[in-house]
Amino acid sequence: MIRFISEAMAPVRYTQHPAVFSRRRDDLNEVLVHICLRVNEEGKVAGGPAASTLDQAARHANSLRAELRRRGTHPQVLAYCTREILAKNVLPRRPGGHEVVFDRLRQLTDEQLDGSPLIDAVLMPGSTGTPRVAINTGTTATETGEQKGFAMLLKGLGSMYRNPTAHDPRLRRPVTDEELLELLTTLSMIHRRLDHARVQP
Repeated sequence: MIRFISEAMAPVRYTQHPAVFSRRRDDLNEVLVHICLRVNEEGKVAGGPAASTLDQAARHANSLRAELRRRGTHPQVLAYCTREILAKNVLPRRPGGHEVVFDRLRQLTDEQLDGSPLIDAVLMPGSTGTPRVAINTGTTATETGEQKGFAMLLKGLGSMYRNPTAHDPRLRRPVTDEELLELLTTLSMIHRRLDHARVQP
C-alpha cells in the first residue's frame, strides 16, 4: 500500500495540476496521521506524529485558517495556505508563500527571472531611476527609500525561508504556528502593496 501511494503521489504526475497533488496529499494525511505516517512534499510516505481523532487531525489547520481570516489576510495568501501550507496534521512545515509573490511579479511584468535577480529587475530603480513595479510615486527621497526597503524585505524573506531549503533539501526547520502566522501576515501586506502598484511596460 505504501508503494502504491508513493507511486500515485509522485510529483511528476502533477506538474500540470499542483492543486490536485495538494488536495490528495491533504486527504491522505488526514487518514495516515492516525498511524504515525504522512505523505511528504516529495510524495513519499514518511513517519510523523499521530492524531488520536478525526477532529484533532483537522482542527489545527482550521484554527490557523480562522486566525488568518480574522487578521484580514490577503486572498492570494489564503488561497496558497489552503493548498500548501496548512496541512491537516501537526507536522514540521517549510513555509514558501513568498513563491506566490515571485509568481505575481512575473505575471505583472512578463519577466522570467527568479529570486533576487527578479526583485532587482522589477522593484529596484535601476539605470532609469524608475522601477518597473512601483509601490509609490518615487518623487521624494522617503518614497525612494520605501521602494528599496520593499525590495530588500522580499530578498530577506527569500533568503530566510527559501534559499536554505533550496540549497539543502535535507533541511526541514520546524516552524511554530506563531512564526508561520507572522510570515503570512507579512506576505499579506506585500500583496496589498502590489494591489496598488504602478507597473511600467
